[in-house]
Amino acid sequence: MKKYILFIILSFFNSNMFADTNIFGYWLTSGSIVKIENCNNLVCGKIITVFVEDGIDPNSILDKNNKNKSLRDRTLVGVDLLSEFQINSQEQKTFKGGKIYDPRSGRIYNSNLYYKPSGNLKVEGCLRSFCRGEEWQPLVIKIKDDGTMEAKIKNSPQSN
Repeated sequence: MKKYILFIILSFFNSNMFADTNIFGYWLTSGSIVKIENCNNLVCGKIITVFVEDGIDPNSILDKNNKNKSLRDRTLVGVDLLSEFQINSQEQKTFKGGKIYDPRSGRIYNSNLYYKPSGNLKVEGCLRSFCRGEEWQPLVIKIKDDGTMEAKIKNSPQSN
């Protein structure tokens, strides 16, 4: 069973409790936690941690599938996943024409981001006109006194 190293999903909250209106912050993906920020009026998203088995350091997981052989020795933690998405306004809900890096395939794809009314983020990777994606869930990250972090999902179908 996979464990969340340094991150513990403690509880689930109704989406109305944390009604954010933009994509900036921490996101739970299918295999990692990503932090999305405004980088000089462009969306950027870095891997903060990857989910691994107990006893494995997330920083030891390398970008071994990268098509650029010189990058295969870098750790996945800290890798930029999202790039080239233009920010037009603080209220923007749709971002098209950017790029996403997929560590599983080692390739960069055209990408679209859609901030959904549920508070989730639909993230697509596209090859020509065919797009496939997943929904990321927003997180609240708290740094504890011992330096570890805990994460809480901001929205969930479950109620308190």
